[in-house]
Amino acid sequence: MNRRSILTYGAVVSGALAVTLFIGWWRVDGPGAPEPVAQRPLPLGQMEFQLNDQGGETIGPRSLLGKPSMVFFGFTYCPDVCPTTLSDISGWLDDLGDNVADLNVVFITVDPERDTVDLMAEYVSYFHPSIQGWSGTLDETVRAAAGFRVSFEKVVTDGEDYTMNHTASVFLFDAQGRFATTIDYHEPREFAVPKIRRILTRAEEETP
Repeated sequence: MNRRSILTYGAVVSGALAVTLFIGWWRVDGPGAPEPVAQRPLPLGQMEFQLNDQGGETIGPRSLLGKPSMVFFGFTYCPDVCPTTLSDISGWLDDLGDNVADLNVVFITVDPERDTVDLMAEYVSYFHPSIQGWSGTLDETVRAAAGFRVSFEKVVTDGEDYTMNHTASVFLFDAQGRFATTIDYHEPREFAVPKIRRILTRAEEETP
C-alpha cells in the first residue's frame, strides 16, 4: 500500500471514529441523552402542593389535568432569564393561534417572599394573556419545586438585596399530566413550537 493510500485510509478511519464518538456522546451525555428517571418531573397527578393563582384562588397540580400544560419557574424581580423566557413563551403561544385555548400555561414564582398574588397578576399581564401566575408560601413552593424536580436558592447581593438562582427549563406535560419533554432556555422557536404542537396533537388523538 503506497503512502497516499495509507493516508487516505487513515483519514477515513479517523473520520468514522470521530462520528462514532460523537453519536455516543449525543446519546449518553449530549442533547440526545434520555433524561435520568430520577430527574424527571413527577406526573402532575402525583404531585402534592397548593398555591394561589393571580386571582387569589387556591390551585394545585390537579387543576392542570385535562389539557396539556406548559410550566415555568422564575420570579418577578428576575433581570433577564424570566422576562426573556416569558417573552419567548408569548411568541410560541402566538404561533399556536386558536390552539392556545387547549393549553395550560403557568408561571410559578420561586420568590414567594416578594411575589404576592397582586404582583404576580401585574407581572404576567405584560405577557401573553394565557399565562397564569401562581404563588404561595415557601413550604408549598418547595413542595411544588420538588415535584417538578426544580432547584432554586436565594443569593444575597449588595446590601440586604437578593436574587434567586433557579432551573430555567420550560416543562411540558400531556393532558393526563404525564411529563412529555422540556424546552431549554433560548431554544430556537423552530424547535420549541413543534414540541408544543406534538402534545396538543396527542391530546386530540386521545380524546374519545
